[in-house]
Amino acid sequence: MSFNSNHPILFIFVGAIIALVLAQSFYFLIKAIKRAKELGIKKETINKTISSSAIFTVAPAVAILIGVVALSKSLGLALPWLRLSVIGSISYETVAAGNALEAAGLGAGSQVTDPSIFITIAFVMTIGIAAGLILVPFCTKKIQGGVNKIGMKDKKWGEIFNNAMFLGMISAFLGYVFCDVGTVIKGDFSGLIPVCVMIVSAVVMAACGLSSSKFKIKWLTDYALPLSLVIGMASAIPFTMLLGGAK
Repeated sequence: MSFNSNHPILFIFVGAIIALVLAQSFYFLIKAIKRAKELGIKKETINKTISSSAIFTVAPAVAILIGVVALSKSLGLALPWLRLSVIGSISYETVAAGNALEAAGLGAGSQVTDPSIFITIAFVMTIGIAAGLILVPFCTKKIQGGVNKIGMKDKKWGEIFNNAMFLGMISAFLGYVFCDVGTVIKGDFSGLIPVCVMIVSAVVMAACGLSSSKFKIKWLTDYALPLSLVIGMASAIPFTMLLGGAK
């Protein structure tokens, strides 16, 4: 029997896992409502909190949906749906899958038909996130305590330390964006496509932030990420047509 990344059995497994996660979320929602009532919080406040949280959950969900669609061409729907629905990161999962595809000798968007390659990609997409589940319970308290101590001794250095950690994380992804820029020397301008897409996304994000601050549009802040993703991905089409063929 030939391998199929969209085989029904995969959807059954993935659906069962996601159903378990949803059941867990529903359980803690009920517990939270009961606790809120015990604390004397008004019913109107509880309902407003639930409804506003549900509405603003749509913003990151749109970004995640884009990631699922982008990965589905190569990996089918089941695996991206699982990885981006439970514990995952759209920025990590897409880069990890892309690197694994490249290592397997497949281009972006190539359909994976070899089960060994599919399992390898699933492993690469999972191992980085799984490490966090192990490290967080044992390391977070100690690391957070150290960061707090730095902030208490010197607030300025505490802010610098936090910003440095954030920039370090961003730098890892910037390396992926600029890794193929050197191909320009050989006359291949396709390496500039990720850079141009990043610039467009950054401009959209900055525009959303400035518009939200200047015109007091609070909802725009929550939808800045999906907007920058959608517009950035859309811009990749003309950039690919313009630069992809210039070889």
